[in-house]
Amino acid sequence: MRYRKLGYVALNVSDTGKSRRFYEDLVGLNYVGEGARGEVFFRCSFDHHNIVLYPSDAPGLKRVGWEMEDDGALDQAFAVLSEAGAAPHWLSDEECADLHQDRTFRASLPYSGVTFEYYNAMKALAGEPFIPTVTKIDRLGHLLVKVPDFNRAQAFVTETLDFQTSDFVSGRMSWLRCFPNPLHHVFGFGKADNLGLHHVNFMVEDMDDIGKAMYRLRNADVPIVFGPGRHPPSGSIFLYFLDPDELTLEFSFGMEEFSEMSPRKPRSLEATPESFDYWGATRDPRQAAKGSVEILGS
Repeated sequence: MRYRKLGYVALNVSDTGKSRRFYEDLVGLNYVGEGARGEVFFRCSFDHHNIVLYPSDAPGLKRVGWEMEDDGALDQAFAVLSEAGAAPHWLSDEECADLHQDRTFRASLPYSGVTFEYYNAMKALAGEPFIPTVTKIDRLGHLLVKVPDFNRAQAFVTETLDFQTSDFVSGRMSWLRCFPNPLHHVFGFGKADNLGLHHVNFMVEDMDDIGKAMYRLRNADVPIVFGPGRHPPSGSIFLYFLDPDELTLEFSFGMEEFSEMSPRKPRSLEATPESFDYWGATRDPRQAAKGSVEILGS
């Protein structure tokens, strides 16, 4: 299967008004509008949306949207997930219109329960570019999910869904790219006792955006839970912080990219703090502590 990119992440939040102000004023996303179900759309690209916030009593991850390379890749993904027993289903024309997307389907992944949504095209917002405000966001970067059944969840997305492993800590953590997208990782798993959201990442255009964000967030009494530091796997400079529901977000600058042909082999990293940060930053235990994963149909 051939992916184009991580398209959007849908999050459940307890107070869409409070979260809207946070994601607009402190993260720096462009507010797009509200949907029929009370959801709030934001973007950091030409796309109609890259983040969607849904009102919920269980804050965390709702679903992940993947843009495929073309209609053929979309149909292939549906066939593969059907054969794997994941019971994918096409959205109605009305649901696709509400999401400003062309043909779209969803499926619940075995061994993790994460809802993946696949589509070929999303409407642009009147052709207008993303307008940076407090942060020069380059793109929605990636997300990681915590899973108890790490090995089988990892095997399913790599062996069935054609995600490629860039680096890993054996049995503990994986950093995955969606082939042939070159970014070091757009998705990944971390082993944990319970299923949950680990974090959502935004990549920024300038290292200064990391420093400016750190002081802006501190001045607004937003908890910074890890960083600034530099990740050994991807080479990214990072800063992790919490949203109003204490979901973990990350700003990062820089990332290794892979060629489609003859990429380097995945590296096996040791399960030590040095495998996660070169600089020796102290991690706050609130990092990735909160955030459920909504199970499709529940």
